[in-house]
Amino acid sequence: MSRPPMPLLCLPYAGAGASVFWPWTKSAVPGLSVVPVQLPGREERLAEEPYRDAHQATDALLPEVLALIGGSSRVALFGHSLGAVLAYELTRRLVERTGVAVAHLFVSGSPGPWRSRVGRASGLGDDEFLAQVETFAGYRHPVFDDPDMRELLLPTLRADVTAHEDYRPTTDAPLDVPITAVRGVDDRLVSTAQAAQWRAATGAGFSLIEVAGGHMHLVEHPEALLDIIGTVLRAVAAEPR
Repeated sequence: MSRPPMPLLCLPYAGAGASVFWPWTKSAVPGLSVVPVQLPGREERLAEEPYRDAHQATDALLPEVLALIGGSSRVALFGHSLGAVLAYELTRRLVERTGVAVAHLFVSGSPGPWRSRVGRASGLGDDEFLAQVETFAGYRHPVFDDPDMRELLLPTLRADVTAHEDYRPTTDAPLDVPITAVRGVDDRLVSTAQAAQWRAATGAGFSLIEVAGGHMHLVEHPEALLDIIGTVLRAVAAEPR
């Protein structure tokens, strides 16, 4: 009897919504069900106040993701940049507070959770803020060149950046969940050494994989990332429960 597909909970980067993962849901990765997680303050949740604290966000998201996975007893998580922090904190909450087993955590475009960013964008004026975010990410979404859209979406981006820049873990205890860190080889924001810091976050196995692209490699080369995730999770699925 075949096992049902494993849900892969996907957390987006700062300013992005769940739609960034919609193309993933159409990719046929055997044994995997992509489950984008929508944060308040964007897309269909635009009218809701965005979170400015990563811990508050993950506390509130926990019951939402439990509903999304529909009773599955085993899941995996993926997050990019801010999403990596949220995925890490959600993993810890799932392990410590629920009966759901986390088979694997994928963190992308992020240094280890104990490293705070040296430069900050929070508190800058709008133009300086967007320029700093562009410097960090190596990417600027064209929507922010439209004055009306900029006014609409800038508060959520600011809230996300504040949550990311102010984030500090509450513990340095390693997870009993294997972690794969993914980094674009041309990422000027996160170095190989910084991505490797995630090794200290787990006592259950770690790997670091570098792929083509820069900090936004998940947008530039999503197929390569999905191949990595699929390969890792197929190996996980083959392991005895």
